[in-house]
Amino acid sequence: MHRSRAMLLLALLATGLVLVAAGCGRDEGDGGSNAPGVTDDTIKLGGSYPFSGPASAYGTIGRAAKAHFDWVNSKGGVNGRKIQFVTLDDGYDPARAVSNARRLITQDKVFALFNTLGTANNLAIWDYVNQQKVPQLYVATGASEWGKDVAKHPYTIGWQPDYVTEATAYADYVKKNKPNAKVAVLYQNDSFGKDLVGGFTKGIQGSNVKIVARESYEVTDPTVAPQVAKLARSGADTFLNVSTPKPGAQAIGAVAKLGWKPLHILNNVAASKTLVLKPVGFPAAQGIVSMTYFKDPEDPQWANDPAMKEYKTQLKKFGPRLNPDEPFNAYGWAAAATMVKALQEMGDEPDREKLMDAVRNMDTEIGLLLPEVRVKTGDGDGYPLQSVQMMRFRDENWQLLGHVIDSSEQ
Repeated sequence: MHRSRAMLLLALLATGLVLVAAGCGRDEGDGGSNAPGVTDDTIKLGGSYPFSGPASAYGTIGRAAKAHFDWVNSKGGVNGRKIQFVTLDDGYDPARAVSNARRLITQDKVFALFNTLGTANNLAIWDYVNQQKVPQLYVATGASEWGKDVAKHPYTIGWQPDYVTEATAYADYVKKNKPNAKVAVLYQNDSFGKDLVGGFTKGIQGSNVKIVARESYEVTDPTVAPQVAKLARSGADTFLNVSTPKPGAQAIGAVAKLGWKPLHILNNVAASKTLVLKPVGFPAAQGIVSMTYFKDPEDPQWANDPAMKEYKTQLKKFGPRLNPDEPFNAYGWAAAATMVKALQEMGDEPDREKLMDAVRNMDTEIGLLLPEVRVKTGDGDGYPLQSVQMMRFRDENWQLLGHVIDSSEQ
């Protein structure tokens, strides 16, 4: 009898110890939700950015996104949870992006990846991320891959207008304004560059606009001046500059130094006034044409815009070292605002499938986007933003041209 009681007592003690151990070992996936990266009062996101390396100018995007999340947290977060945003440096290297994605998912146990930057980097991780069924949201790249086959990579989605949409706008502009143009193309030798050039090539089909020369560059090239010199000798009167900030600035400087006077089209991801045009010198940038889809922080017409005033005020408070006039910061702020909308629409019981449902069925305004531009997705639609507006650099600022073009209606 005494032996039986003793055995029962030992069994109860052992059970208690197991429960205590289980309680001590619970991770951030517990507490109000079974989803990884979620507790009763926090939700964890992760992103990989080039804070160093040849594309380090883009690093400010991640910092601006974090500033937006910090501002949202100061107001109570999303559905009672504060956003933790873990960012890692990949140096614009796909191999490092893969390591970062694995770390964020397996060690940091993020609920979702947000805004990881770079076409090659996101292509390097998207198979793994989708196998893990982790949302890979609003990637900072306009590659058309993100929306081509939603069923194959259901957990991945872009944000900005895709490069084919952008290239089509450039093709239409050239056909209307220089119908017999001879085009020379400089492009980054990867999926980003080839995607945009492919879209432009398709866009000019059936017209008198011809591509007469092409030169590519590698991310590791110290300068693109030799390529630009070859293009200038091609007899082209139009220059399509498909580049990131550093080579973009080099190309603008080389064009000016050579005395070449083409219609210069600069892709959006290199169209930063403060990081690209100003260092080269505004005289060299006069007349350059690009496109946009969000409000330019330095455009006087948005000076009293409520969303712009809110952005500048709050960025100074939550990102005091960041320049509110830098478009890349406005980009990061607007992308983060879209992420917050998705979390809000997911509801107060976080679940990765619910989040993807919210992302795939969204129709909303984001304050920093141009007035006629909306974030909109639906059944099978993998492109949240499909509207752009052309702009030209004049004096010391970009000036909008024409009207907003919605590629989804074309």
